[in-house]
Formats: sequence, structure tokens, C-alpha cells
Amino acid sequence: MTTTPSPGHLDAAESASRPVSRRLMAAIAFAQFGLFVALLTPVIVSLTLRVNAVVGDGEGRAGALGLILGVGAFFALAANPFFGHLSDRTTSRMGMRRPWLAVGTVGGVAGLAIIGVAESVPMLLVGWCVTQTFFNCVLAVLVALLSDQVPLLQRGRVSGLMGVGQIVGVTVGAALADVFTGDPLLLMVGPAVVLLVAVPILMSVLPDRRLDPADRPPFSVRTAAATFVFNPRRNPDFGWAWLSRFLGFYGVATILSFQGLYLGTRLDVPDEDLAGTVFQFQMVQNPCIIAAALLAGFLSDRVGRRKLWVLGASLVQAAGLGTLAFAPNLPAVLAGAVITGLAMGVFVSVELALAVNVLPDPATAAKDLGVYNIANAAPQSVAPAVGPALIAAGGFGLLFLGSSAIAAAGGAAIMKIKGRK
Repeated sequence: MTTTPSPGHLDAAESASRPVSRRLMAAIAFAQFGLFVALLTPVIVSLTLRVNAVVGDGEGRAGALGLILGVGAFFALAANPFFGHLSDRTTSRMGMRRPWLAVGTVGGVAGLAIIGVAESVPMLLVGWCVTQTFFNCVLAVLVALLSDQVPLLQRGRVSGLMGVGQIVGVTVGAALADVFTGDPLLLMVGPAVVLLVAVPILMSVLPDRRLDPADRPPFSVRTAAATFVFNPRRNPDFGWAWLSRFLGFYGVATILSFQGLYLGTRLDVPDEDLAGTVFQFQMVQNPCIIAAALLAGFLSDRVGRRKLWVLGASLVQAAGLGTLAFAPNLPAVLAGAVITGLAMGVFVSVELALAVNVLPDPATAAKDLGVYNIANAAPQSVAPAVGPALIAAGGFGLLFLGSSAIAAAGGAAIMKIKGRK
């Protein structure tokens, strides 16, 4: 498959070799920021508040939240490679990526509105599935831009900026949730306004690739089914990168999925103070993530080595999750936030840059990175599914100790990559 340049568009070879402009770099980071304000604010706090309001007091909260997050993550898992495949085949005059940025943004905000007006757990579930499906369309495109637009020697920096955008988005989202707590619809839709501003800005500055209709391969069911898989024997380095991402993000998913429940149950934080306490956690953790992501992305570009950075981040993440397992009070929880924040910053910037470097085929970057993003989404399904059972069996200590061991295994997986340092 080839692409042809046209005014305002670049072909794959040109876009991946010329240095990315600061304007485009900032626009990608801003869009990533807006996406995660909209997507992760529900995960860390606002969806918990909506479940509490609908379910009421009682032990059903953890099960309902786990069901909604787990099923929604399954839709995210499927949406990433599916929309990535559609994007790789798009012959629109707008380009290959722009149309899906617009579709994903509008659809995701509609899903948030459903959650805002829902009065039952099934409606919350429907809204969250719609939200996950369309916002992961946006995510598939944003990650594909790293391959489309950014040359090898700048990928650590740009992926670091994307990581910063993601983390700052979580912090801003927690603050906005605290402001909008009294209004269910604004609680869900208000934070998404940032994305509604960021995506048009990115679309206006993006020198998008454009696929000639004559070069689009014919559609087949077999090809569509292959969207969701890759052969790890044929592409072992990409397979190990995928596994490392999955194991590393399992710990992240555990924190994000059960953070509100953990703080409310372990520290007896009341619902009216929960958003503020989550914001405090984020204000401690996220500066650590930002500093670590920017520094690690820059240094890994300079030294040309990435695997050891990921290994170190995985081991530090394991230590931070262990700290949360035994934390008796808020200061100890915040210490765990610092440790996990430093680890997450290094991991999200360097591991993504390494994965882009071992893609099976740059011509199908959106599809392959959609498969790679399954490693982001799958833990969001697995962690909420097994979390309530672990909490029931051994409390939050068992929940976080299990995640600690899994995070350490992610570091071991990355060392299996042979084609890159």
C-alpha cells in the first residue's frame, strides 16, 4: 500500500523522515491531553460517583463499577485495531487520519452525555461502552501519528510529550470533576470540552497522509479479522513489546480503576470529599510522571538505548504498588504516588518509542499500533474483572501486591527484544 502526496498532505516516507515541527508536536500533545481529560476523568472519579449515586450505599458498588469498567474496556480493546484498520484504508480528501479524529470525538462525547443522564446501571454501561469505543478511535489515530509524522530520532521526545499530555489531562480532569460534582451531566461532559477544542486545532495543522483509491487493497473478511491479531513468531520483538505494555499497564489500570474505592474504603474518605482527595493524589503523582517522561524521553533519544529504561521503570513501579499495598494513611499513600509516578513517566514515554521502532510494517502503522493499544485497553478489562475478587479475598493489600508482581514481569519481557537496544 502506498500513499501519494497532495497539497497539505505527506506520503509515508516523507512524513516519517523530515523533522516534526514544534507546532505539530504541540498540537499532538494538546490533543492527547484533551483526550485523557475526557477519557480518564470517568475512570478515576466521576464514574465512581455516578455508580454511587445510582446504586446507593452497600456492597454492590465494587461489582457494578467493575462490570462497567471491564465491559467498557472490552469495547476499547476492539475499537483500537478496528478504527486503526479503517484509518489505514481511508481515501478521503481530508486525509487518512482527520476524519476519524472528528468521528471519534463526537461519538465519545455523546457517550459521556448518556452516562450523565443515566438512572440505572445498564444505562451507565451503555454510555461507557459508547465512550470507550469512540474515544479509542481517537487514540488509535493519535498513536499512529507517531509513526506517520515523527522521525526515529525524535520519537522519544514526542512520545514523552504525549505521555505528559495524558498525565496532565488526568490532573485537570480530577480538578474539573471536583468543580462539577453537583451536576451529573456537567460532571461527565464538562471535561470533554478540552477535547472539543484540541481536535480541531490538530486537524488544522496536521499534514495528513492521503491514500490514493487505486492503492487501497480490496476488503476481505480475512483481512478484517487479521486487524485484531499479529503473529508473534513472525514479529517477536513487537510481541515482547506488546506483552511488556500489557503487564506494565496492568498496575496502572489497577490504580485508575480502584483509586476512588481504595481512598474511600481504606482511608474512609466520604463521597463529598472523594474528588478532592483524588485530585490531591494526582497533584502529587503527576508532576513526577511529567518530569520523568520528559527527561527519560530526551535521554533515551540521546543515548540510543531504551530497554534498560523500561526495565528500571517496571521495577520501580513494582516497589510503588507494594507501598500502596501496605499504606496505613494518606501520607503513605502519597509516597506511593511519588514512586509510581516516577516509574509511569519513564515507562509511558520510552516503551511507546521502542514499540514504534519495532512495528511489523510502517505502511500499516495505525492497524499495528491499534493492536499494540490492546495492551493498554486489555488491563482496563482484566483489572476491574479480577479486582473485586482479590479485594474480597485479601483486601487492597492483595490487589496491589499482585499488580506489583505483574509490573516486575513487564520489565523482564522488554529485555527479550533483540532488534533494538
